[in-house]
Amino acid sequence: MPEPQLVDPHDPVMTGENSFLRLSNDDGATFTHRASHWRVLWSPVGQGHALFLESPLVGKTPRIYADNPAVARFLQRTIEVMLYKPFADESLPITDAKFERAGHSLSTVEERIVSARDSVLLSWWDLMPPFILTMPPGAMNRPLGVYSTFLPARAAQLTFNEEVATGRVIPQDRSGRPMTSCCLAWSETWTKPRE
Repeated sequence: MPEPQLVDPHDPVMTGENSFLRLSNDDGATFTHRASHWRVLWSPVGQGHALFLESPLVGKTPRIYADNPAVARFLQRTIEVMLYKPFADESLPITDAKFERAGHSLSTVEERIVSARDSVLLSWWDLMPPFILTMPPGAMNRPLGVYSTFLPARAAQLTFNEEVATGRVIPQDRSGRPMTSCCLAWSETWTKPRE
């Protein structure tokens, strides 16, 4: 019997987490509030955190918070450009911030981002059973692949400078698995074909 392939044939681009929060005021036709939270454990430019945030609470243009600007720009160029193009605009300034997680995956998980001027709190709770997303490079016409453990949340909240965002979590489906518009995405690794 041939030995199973134990090593993924692709090269890693980064590994860490990319939890997201998308809230809608029109039953999912559009998302009024978007947050893409990254905890990068390894990348070619090092490790760090970044938050890409779009919401009427922050004004007309997205905001970027990071504790390593190189990580934020790397994510814009390589991954956010595929996920949500407004977050990939490298003319957006980066605000220095501190990142801290609280809670745990059996109740409520919170990510707090604090800069000299702003405080952002992302919260996920009422978590659904996890599933593993497996997308090799080329899937969905994307040059990069991703492997991630999704923990969808039935409830989530965005708070910016003590003001709570309106909108609700939208039920969704991913290849027959129930999920929502707000997920913890942990143990996430993006890959590319070997050069």
